[in-house]
Order: sequence, then C-alpha cells, then structure tokens
Amino acid sequence: MVEISVEEIKASIELKLQTLFGRTFQNASKSQIYKALATTVSEYITKDWAYSKERVRKQNAKQVYYLSMEFLMGRFLENNLMNLEIREKVKKAFEELDADFDDIQSVEPDAGLGNGGLGRLAACFLDSMATMGLPGHGNGIRYEYGLFQQKIKDGQQVEMADPWLEYGNVWEVSKSDEPQLVHFGGELEYYHEGEQLKVRYLNCQCVKAIPYDVPILGYQSNLINTLRLWGARSLKPLDMGLFRKGQYVDALAEKELAEVISKMLYPEDIHEEGKHLRLKQQYFFVSASIQSIIKKYKNTGHHLMDFHKNVAIHINDTHPALAIPELMRILMDEEGLNWKQAWLISRKTFAYTNHTILPEAMETWSVELIQSLLPRIYDIIHEINERFSRELWELYPGDWDRIERMAVISHQRVHMAKLAILGSGSVNGVAELHGEILKKETFKDFYEVYPEIFKSITNGISHRRFLLLANEDLAREITERIGKSWVTQAEDLEKLEAYAKDEKFQKVLKEIRREKKKELADYILLHNEIEVDIDSIFDTQVKRFHEYKRQLMNVLHIMHLYNQILENPENGIHPRTFIFSGKAAPGYHRAKLIIKLIHSVAERVNNDKTIKGKIKVVFIENYNVTLAQKIIPASDVSKQISTAGKEASGTGNMKFMLNGAFTLGTFDGANIEMQQAVGKENMEIFGLREEEISKIRQEGSYRPDQIYEENPALRKVMDQLIDGTLEPEDPDIFREIYHDLLERDPYFILKDFEAYCRANEKIDELYQKPEIWWEKGIQNIAKAGYFSSDRTIKEYSEGVWDLKPVDPT
Repeated sequence: MVEISVEEIKASIELKLQTLFGRTFQNASKSQIYKALATTVSEYITKDWAYSKERVRKQNAKQVYYLSMEFLMGRFLENNLMNLEIREKVKKAFEELDADFDDIQSVEPDAGLGNGGLGRLAACFLDSMATMGLPGHGNGIRYEYGLFQQKIKDGQQVEMADPWLEYGNVWEVSKSDEPQLVHFGGELEYYHEGEQLKVRYLNCQCVKAIPYDVPILGYQSNLINTLRLWGARSLKPLDMGLFRKGQYVDALAEKELAEVISKMLYPEDIHEEGKHLRLKQQYFFVSASIQSIIKKYKNTGHHLMDFHKNVAIHINDTHPALAIPELMRILMDEEGLNWKQAWLISRKTFAYTNHTILPEAMETWSVELIQSLLPRIYDIIHEINERFSRELWELYPGDWDRIERMAVISHQRVHMAKLAILGSGSVNGVAELHGEILKKETFKDFYEVYPEIFKSITNGISHRRFLLLANEDLAREITERIGKSWVTQAEDLEKLEAYAKDEKFQKVLKEIRREKKKELADYILLHNEIEVDIDSIFDTQVKRFHEYKRQLMNVLHIMHLYNQILENPENGIHPRTFIFSGKAAPGYHRAKLIIKLIHSVAERVNNDKTIKGKIKVVFIENYNVTLAQKIIPASDVSKQISTAGKEASGTGNMKFMLNGAFTLGTFDGANIEMQQAVGKENMEIFGLREEEISKIRQEGSYRPDQIYEENPALRKVMDQLIDGTLEPEDPDIFREIYHDLLERDPYFILKDFEAYCRANEKIDELYQKPEIWWEKGIQNIAKAGYFSSDRTIKEYSEGVWDLKPVDPT
C-alpha cells in the first residue's frame, strides 16, 4: 500500500497539470486530468519497479518469460489504484475537487493488445505472478492498432480502426537504447570456423525491435514485474535524396514496410500478403524476446549450459512456437554450442499451452513461406523433423502412416503444434476434459511417445479485477462476513457457504445485483436506445463469436420463446432480457451473419407491443474488458453453451460464477470442474456429452433433417429464418444458415435444441423462487475461489516452471 494522503494526491495532480500542460485543474480537459493522475500513480510505481529488478538479480531468482501474441490488459489506471490500495483516496480527492472520477478514468482506452480469452488469460497470469511474488514477465508486440473497434450498422458488424495509442501510453517506458535486430529473407552462406559451422546472412531485410516496458503490479506485493512489448522500426534512415526529388512515397516505402510489422493485431490472412505479415509478426517478437532474454542471462555470469535452471519460457498457444528454433539458432550460431547441447537446453527451457482442438485452428505454415522469409529457422525446423522422424522409425519401423501423422513437416506444411510439443518439456491443456482430449485424440500419437510431458492445468481468472474492482459493493459485503483474506487467498471465499441460506445476505446480494442491472440498463438505454426492465432476468452470452460457441442456438431459442408468448400471451414466464456481446473475425462470414440474425430478431421482438416487453434482445457493441466489468456483475444467467468437446476451457464462465450468476451450460471445458466444485444442483447442465458426440460422428448417424420434421416448434423457428418473418425485404438472407443446419449441423444445435429449451424453462422456474435462487448465487461465489488464476499460476510454478517467490526483504 502506498502511503499518500488525499491532500498529496490533489497537490500532485495540480502540479502535473501545470508542468505538463500549463493548465490548472479548473481549465484542464478530461484527458489532461487523466494523464496528470496517471503520471502521479506511475511515478510511485516506477520507484519500486527499479528495486524489484535489483531484488530479483541479487537473489539470483529463476524467472519465467510468458510469450504471447495477445495481452488483453484492460485499463491500467483502475487496476493499479486497486493494487496500490489508494482507489478510495483518489475518489475522495476527486470528490473534493468537485470532479467525476469515473468520468476521468473512462478517458483511458482499453489497450488494443488482444482479442479474447487467450489475451485475457495472459493478463490474468501476469497479475497473479506479481501478486504471488513470482518473477514472471510478459513478452508480446506493441500493436499501434488493436484488433478493431466494432460498430453495428443496420444490424451488421462494421470494423473500425482501433488507434488506442493515438494519445500515447502513460504506463509504458520506451527503451530505445536497448534494441534487438531481427533478420528476414535473404540467402544463407554456411562456412566452418575451426570445427564450428557458422552462418552468414546475405541480402536480408533487417528490422529494429524497440522494447516498450510496462510495469505489472500485484496486489499488496513488493514485486513489480514487466510486460515487454516490441515495436518495429526501420534500420535505415529516411532517404532524403529521394525526398528532395519529390519521390515521397518511395522515400517512405522501406520505412513503412519495416514498421508495418507492429501496426495491427491479427492482419487478415486470407491472402498471401496477410500470411506473410502474420509470420513476420510471430518471428519478430520471439526473436527479439529470445535475444533479449539471453543477453540479460549472460549478464549474470552464469554458464549457458545452466540456462534452463535459471530461465523458463512459456509458449501461449502456437503463435510463439518459432521461439524454439530461434533459441536453437542463437545457441548454435552465436554461442557455439552443438546441436545436442542446444536441443537439451531448449527442451528443458520451454513449456507449451495448447488452447484448441479445432482442426482449423491448428496453425500451419507453408514450407515455401518459411523458407523464403526465415531460411535459417526453416533449416533448423527441417533438422528437428529429420532427427525426430529417425527416432520414430526406430520406435515404429515401417509405420509410415504414424510417422507422417507426427512429422513436423508434411505435405509441404510446417505444423506449429507439433513443433511446440517436440521442443517443450511440458505440454498442457487448460481444463480437465481438454487435457484428456489432447492425450486420447488430438495428440494421441505424441502422448504414446512422451506421456511424461502431458499435463492438465485448469485456467483461472483475476478474481481481484472481476470482483474486488468490478463489483465493489459485493466485495465489501463479502469482506464484512468472512474477512479480507479472500483477496489474496481466493479459496477463503468458501467461508461464504455458511451464509448461503442467510436471508439478510441473500437480500444484500439481490439489492447489489439490482443496482448493477440499473447501471447496465442505463448504459443500454444510452448506447442502444432500448429500455430494459431491471426486474427481468438478465440472461447473458458474451464472448467471441464462433459457431462452436453456439450463439445461434441461443437466438433460435429466443425465437421459440417469442412464438410461445404470441400463442399464449398470458403464460407465466418471468420477463427476460437477453444480452449478447462479442466480436466476429472480419473474414468469418457465418459468425457475422449470426450477429445480423440477432439484430433482426431483436428488431422484431423489441418492437412488438403485443408481448408487453416480456422479452427484450440487446446486442452491446465493441465488447472489451471494461465492458465485461460492467456486464458480468449485472447478469443473472451465464450462458456457456458450446458444443461439448469444443471449448478448451472458457474463463468468462468463471467470472460470472464469481459474481453469483447461475450457469446454464453444456458439459464442456471448465464447466465440468465448475459443476464438480459447486454441485449439480447449483448449475444447469444440458445436452450431449463429448463421448456421445464422438460416437455419433463415428457412426455417421446424425440426421438433423429428421429432428426438424419431428419437432413442430423447432420446425416453425427454422422456417421463420427463410419465410420473411425476420427480413421481409430480404427473406433469403439467412437461407444458408437454414440449409447448413438441416444438411450438416456440425455443432449439433438441432440435436441439443429441445434439451436447451427445457433447461431455460428450469431457469425460469428457479428465478421465481427467490430464496432458492439467491442461495444458489451465494453457493456459486463461495465455490469460485478455485478458479482464481492465483491457483493456476501456483500449479504452473510448482509443476512446470520450478519457480520460487522472491524474498520481499
């Protein structure tokens, strides 16, 4: 906790406004006041940041570097104020200055460094490592533009630029004097220097990687870690000769080509230029990171053969898998180690987390692209593949099919997940079911060869951000009953179970939820111009749009419910507000069409006066961390309805559970362990299990058209997709969805539809029994502690990284 008074905060803000902007508080803009406050806070952090680095160095502590293409951090200011425990003082200072603190902190944009669960998980991990005193750092790319800002026009998703760095980033420190050079393309010239094989690069493009460091605070922690983000800069200065000749575009061309690497998160890869840029991005940040890590390690004076004893490097999904051949390259080409030594170090240094079993998401690159862009890296991958194939031949002589299945390079493609497995000493899934699927199906062949490296470590969330910060009133009430230990020891939330039947606490939870619903309703009215009933059930599905997540099944059920109300206006259902939010990838046509369908249904339902507002449908655009902090505490029902076996884990489900929402979900991902924790009676699980789906697929017995024929209610909903009910002027707009469901239905939406409808009916019945409903809400909060990222990081640090906390003294 920072020792600072309210008066000191006010004085510092005033001084910063004068020195930075030549303004007083009274005539400063909101943006200037935000920067003055953020700079004040940042100064307190950076002092301790320097001491943290020195403490880690003096204690010779092993460190982990978490490599990820995404870090979905959310706003830094509010999180840092919480971790420094000065949020209430800052609020009081603004109150005395007669200013709206919430208005000022809303100036900060969400950092555009991530897209969804992958990036949010990485952010939670950094928070937990710092809180637990573990020296762990993030490495990624400093994207100038985030994924995109989502706007909805005429029910369609429109992608707008996300220039989150437009006004700078108060929290980062540029280290332009510590660049790393990254090479692309060109030719290789091999030669010997004594017995060592050396490599010379000819005619290659060289890009400068500039590190931008962001301090990562933990809660009540003396350790401040670092998120290092790399920005691309051209090595060559602007060609003034061309500029003077008026050839402005040519003069800027080379500079722009180099610097486009860190311009945007996930450039579209449906064309060759996009693939080329994505691969460049991946190699750019891993090469710069590995070079930087080795340089820092060598400064300690330790021998390179002990590298893995002092350094762990974690690969978050396959995007950073090129770090493996890059470390091999540096150890051999620059440090003089032989192959055997380099490979031993690499396998003991790296760990890999797999995040998907979807075949289309298993990253591969063409041999031609890697050969042309990264010739030395390709040579190393090729050698890894050759040596591994020889090992397989000795294990399984003559089994060419198995060797082909396991080869890193096959059919002129480089398979990044296979490279990550081979080059790592630990491979883990992110939930119990996911881990089993990896071992039994996805990577079955590898598990048979290397069973000892496969693990399951269930994901976790930053319970401090999503409860202590996002739901302050509830956090305060919890602390009054069980003490404050839960903030750093999330498992202590279990003490709340004693209050599950406590009528007073049930009433408190209900009142807090109602207030949060009012805040969200005001936001919806302001941004969507839709008035929603805060006494209705807030039924929420917020997540990235993908067919396996089955937002489509959710909206088909809404259509079915609407039909029921039209047929029987006096039925006894409780009013329900269906809330959607999430982005679809720009090139993902079907996901974007489902967003359009949601809006078409909303247009129909919300404007039908005959149903008397019994159901409303709302799509909140541009979902991000800040919006999640507003939506999740206001939600009564959490929809987690992915096709069983498709969701690796999910973390949104944990955030809703933490805030007392009731989960309606499939037996998939972390839902399984959530049910084990909270009990079957406190969640509603429906639908096919993963093993049932596998059996149906193997038998080829699924007939969605038969379900359509046999279920009149479902048939009516399906027909409404194409009969002009939703879009009278364009009745064919959803025809492809209709045909795909009837002919293929790869995500078993029609098969699970009836069970999903019954599950929703149970939710309605439960909500109308408040003493039971709120008891279940408290039970969910009490059992959510296990799903803290603190527990996840403890499992990684003990079972994968062999990491110890730094002595705070």
